[in-house]
Amino acid sequence: MEHVQGTGAGTVLAGRYRLGDVLGRGGMGKVWRAHDEVLHRTVAVKELTAGLYAAEADRVVLHARTQKEARAAARITHPGVVTVHDVIEYDNRPWIVMQYVDGPSLADAAKESGEVEPREAARIGLHVLGALRAAHAAGVLHRDVKPANVLLARDGQVLLTDFGIAAIEGDSTITRTGELVGSIDYLAPERVRGGDPGPASDLWSLGATLYTAVEGNSPFRRTSPISTMQAVVAEEPPPPVRGGALAPVITALLRKDPSDRPTAEEAERMLLDAMEGRKPRAAQAHVPTQRLSEDDLRTFSTPDGSTARLPQPQPRSQPQTHPQTPRYTAAPAYTPDPPYTSAPAARSGRGRWRTVLVVVAAAAVIGGAAGLVAMKARDGGGGTTGGVEQSATGPAPSASASDEQAGTEDGSAAKDIPDGWNRVTDPEGFSLAVPDGWERRTDEGQIDYTPDDGAHRVRISLDPDPDFGNSYAHMRSIENDLSKRLPEYERLALEENVFRDRPGSRWEFTWTESKDHPGPRHGIDQMYFAETGGPEYALYMTGPEEDLAESRKIFETMLRSWEPPEQTD
Repeated sequence: MEHVQGTGAGTVLAGRYRLGDVLGRGGMGKVWRAHDEVLHRTVAVKELTAGLYAAEADRVVLHARTQKEARAAARITHPGVVTVHDVIEYDNRPWIVMQYVDGPSLADAAKESGEVEPREAARIGLHVLGALRAAHAAGVLHRDVKPANVLLARDGQVLLTDFGIAAIEGDSTITRTGELVGSIDYLAPERVRGGDPGPASDLWSLGATLYTAVEGNSPFRRTSPISTMQAVVAEEPPPPVRGGALAPVITALLRKDPSDRPTAEEAERMLLDAMEGRKPRAAQAHVPTQRLSEDDLRTFSTPDGSTARLPQPQPRSQPQTHPQTPRYTAAPAYTPDPPYTSAPAARSGRGRWRTVLVVVAAAAVIGGAAGLVAMKARDGGGGTTGGVEQSATGPAPSASASDEQAGTEDGSAAKDIPDGWNRVTDPEGFSLAVPDGWERRTDEGQIDYTPDDGAHRVRISLDPDPDFGNSYAHMRSIENDLSKRLPEYERLALEENVFRDRPGSRWEFTWTESKDHPGPRHGIDQMYFAETGGPEYALYMTGPEEDLAESRKIFETMLRSWEPPEQTD
């Protein structure tokens, strides 16, 4: 075929799309940045260069694929699928005008950094899976999921592109007999064997894509196409050593038999767990040769060094239910001393939960600040919580032999209690280890343990019905107010983390106190949701800045020993 017109930067297609620079290229063609001079927006234009030099029969097939790509993408309505704006004819070839994505592909991102952090890879996987589910629901199989076709927009969006070899339900095939199309090391084994692909084939490719993201290399790529295909069909991938909580999800998606892979719905739950830093136990059902040991199923180490407790799954036949409300009731919120004020709580004659918004700061401290700012209270709650009368001060509740076994089913948490400490079970139902001589105090419902009238103390706050969807958002809201009110406030860290196998957040900061305990002070706060939707716990430690090393040691020991109230029906 004669190349009659030629293209380059500045070329205007269809009287409106002015080509700019080349964004990327491959064996089939290249993608241009272009300006839509009618709608005044930036677009991406895909040029099929392979057809320029192909035989007539091959050119017809390639052009038909381009048209098919546009039809396939147009059938899918999902924010995670790159939108096709137009298909035009230029230079006797079809060109696809698409949504422009400002950002690299996953392949480029992984190549640049060497690897993608597992939780970020899980987030990316969730977005790609959402796009695939929408495609499958529209009767479209992608058939070429790979890192190069996953685009990472700079605003955080993740988009799936290039449906060039998609299989569309109801369309006749446009591939020739015996032809294998797609990136070989991301093809599912059933496709390499010549079998019919299905939704599970795209999920396998997603697993291989996520493996490449976290490990920095393709799991099955070998020195030749033949050896690569043999590896896809017959070899297990090396364990993803950098995969963290995402590793078992990747392994489950890469099962050779499609029936052994998780469904899209199961994969979504697993990826969500991995994104939040939790090991997805459901993945083990799809990896029978790599099941976790009983010890692994019981506990594993979380980033803060505390022992995570893996939740017991409900039988698959039972619907997931909202967790039962713990047996404690929430204490009234702390009201700081002047000049810091709190908004008065409106009374409710119906006895329903109401929100008390607390504005915190100062030494009385972080009264509710580093505890829970939005606590729930009952009308007429008075000085009782959970049916137990609260005294202003008093010795820490004694630890009985049964209390010492409260840490875990086998009492293992008690073994972590250092000499000079004891485990106490609080009247509110939780238990933790405190140094000998520390006494329990309540201050307008806040529960403290302290040896010196609050100069050093730990504080526990409980909220059975949180007002925020996650503890990180809650913590940011607290800080937004607190940073304006605490003298010389300075944030040292505020970040999402995982505590007891649940999503949480940790905050560390300093300020200078001028009232009850004058001088530079240091606060560390760990919040987490015990279940989705609550209850939420805040575990807080404060002390003089000069005693930071000892305060941090106390805080970490408290975290390791912490046991929330038992939940009852």
